[in-house]
Amino acid sequence: MNPDLPNSDSETDLDSAIWSFGDIQAQLNYKQAQTALQELIDRLDLTPQERRPLEAEIAQLETMLDNLERQVVQIAAFGMVGRGKSSLLNALLGEKVFDTGVLHGVTRTAAKATWKIDEQPIGDSKARTVMVTLPGAGNSQVELIDTPGLDEVDGEARALLAKDIAQQTDLILFAISGDMTKLEQAALSQLRDAGKPILLVFNKIDQYPQADRLAIYHKICDERVKELLTPNEIVMAAGSPLVTKAIIHPDGRREVQRLPGKPQIEEMKLKILEILHREGKALVALNTMLYADNVNDRLLQRKLEIRELSANKLIWRGVMTKSIAISLNPVTMVDLFSGAVIDVTMILALSKLYGIEMTKAGAIALLQKIALSMGGISASELMANLGLSSLKGLLGLSTTVTGGITLGAYVSVAVTQAAVAGVSCYGIGQVTKVYLANGASWGSESPKAVVSRILESLDEASIINRIKGEIATKLGIAEIKSKNQEV
Repeated sequence: MNPDLPNSDSETDLDSAIWSFGDIQAQLNYKQAQTALQELIDRLDLTPQERRPLEAEIAQLETMLDNLERQVVQIAAFGMVGRGKSSLLNALLGEKVFDTGVLHGVTRTAAKATWKIDEQPIGDSKARTVMVTLPGAGNSQVELIDTPGLDEVDGEARALLAKDIAQQTDLILFAISGDMTKLEQAALSQLRDAGKPILLVFNKIDQYPQADRLAIYHKICDERVKELLTPNEIVMAAGSPLVTKAIIHPDGRREVQRLPGKPQIEEMKLKILEILHREGKALVALNTMLYADNVNDRLLQRKLEIRELSANKLIWRGVMTKSIAISLNPVTMVDLFSGAVIDVTMILALSKLYGIEMTKAGAIALLQKIALSMGGISASELMANLGLSSLKGLLGLSTTVTGGITLGAYVSVAVTQAAVAGVSCYGIGQVTKVYLANGASWGSESPKAVVSRILESLDEASIINRIKGEIATKLGIAEIKSKNQEV
């Protein structure tokens, strides 16, 4: 028998049997979440270069898997400045762990502590401190997280931190200390969008007479959060109450002082324990997978961005290699052959970047399919290359006869021919990139539709100018032209 599953040897009570079945189902969901998260991490498929800028997101996934394996439940306290979030958590812990103070904004960063409570002695047993755990999971633990005030001045970074914690946490305690403001209602609504269970804690009730306290409570239930929470999700507490006491000094003077009293958190504490007992494991499994899905989406997006950047650099390198090779080669058929070789080499390099195996024959077949889909641009490139290459050959021969007078015209034709070939190479590269990014498929469109859409988005004039500029820089053509003009 799995020691993590509840034992129901002789249960006859129907309610107990149903509760036991729920525990078993929660345990199964928990194991499924562990398996799914591990598979997600194993399937990241990142190169070392891609992995480096994504270390933070990967670390988050690994931390979540570790929390699942250790069965960690996270409860975070949120609220505006001065609502007593830290005091509520300290009261649950039974000691001052989180900073508190009279100044606003005492809590600057998120902090957490493991929740332990004093176990009540039975008979002759001695009182002892034990960790709060999930039912049927003795090695689990509950972490309490304190967060900065949601309305702190210059708190944009803290608001982002709070949002991130809200996505990771399993249960949210939203602290207020009186009738809710519009800002608090908006903040609560945003937290509700995270899809996590929320307890609204009306804190500092010791500061209100009984009648006022109840009036505020009913107003919150009936008006402020009616669309967000049920009355069952609202509790009252006093995390750090002040009690009025008469102090008699040695000289006989009497003085009334407000001193710290015993926290009033039983309702909140019982409600939290009830939630943990009823759905603790299911909450952890569900919230972990929701957050993991969010992190995975960010990972995939950044992975695609990194590959997009690398692919564009690789495509431009292919464009310049083809352009320069063609501009320097005076033999017509060699121009066309070398250009095709460079296109195939670029396709193979892109397939390696996207982690898709492709043979040279496969790259040639893809190039042919893209060239056919490009239609007019491929035909025009071929005609232009044939014509310009022939003209370039004639000018090259005449340069020696004319003593270099036609060198300028030769260079101009060579660069133009290179630019035409470069535009075609750029288009082929962009189409290949889209094809590979879709997992070596054209997606829901036909090859011709994909090619047409990409070609329509290309700015040929801009690409040609860039190619000509880089060729001139790399080959020092500007200097050749100026020397020719001097001659």
